[in-house]
Amino acid sequence: MTAAGLPNTFVPGRNLLFFTYAAALAYRLPLTAFVWPQRRFDGMQFGVGILVISSDVEELASEVEDNGGVYIVPAFSGLFAPYWKSDARGVIVGLTRYVNRSHIARAVLEATAWQTREVVDAMNQDSGVALTALKVDGGMVANEILMQFQSDVLGVPVIRPTVAETTCLGAAYAAGLAVGFWEKVDDLRANWGKDKEWTPQMDPEKVAKEYAMWKKAVTRTFGWIED
Repeated sequence: MTAAGLPNTFVPGRNLLFFTYAAALAYRLPLTAFVWPQRRFDGMQFGVGILVISSDVEELASEVEDNGGVYIVPAFSGLFAPYWKSDARGVIVGLTRYVNRSHIARAVLEATAWQTREVVDAMNQDSGVALTALKVDGGMVANEILMQFQSDVLGVPVIRPTVAETTCLGAAYAAGLAVGFWEKVDDLRANWGKDKEWTPQMDPEKVAKEYAMWKKAVTRTFGWIED
């Protein structure tokens, strides 16, 4: 049991997710989504050498209107939620002579949004509660092209807080609660503030078509590593 009297155990979901009680602070789902967007950039930047630095991605992506038919599935160490396939490996599909570096940069951004969409879909099904808005944090929320695309593919508002580095903020809050600087979690809520909000702009039929193509690309990663 945790200090809050809640079970500190994993609860399996129906859609290949796992849930857990996160100490006394909140009920979080899914704990094991394993969506690490920055590693997509690191893999393309340092491993493949396609992107120069992460800060270039938004500028490159802004030079084109779409991904040019390219989809990147960054399964560099397999696929995590909601697939859990350790034999999968990353792929770039849809390359043609028309495609340039800007299309690839946009596809990298879009991969983040599509993987988030897959996890959110599974969460909605397991919880029975539809997502009405997504509050985002971390370094990548500075990328406005990604934030707009994320809102488009989820079909809900995406909200960026005034303090984007929520992991660091959460650690500070936990420490403050531990030493009595704040008495209770409710005292922290007043500190939260909205910096910017994005709402869906893309036609739902186009979203559905591109999501189907993403799903098709994901299947191309399956079974790459053979025993």
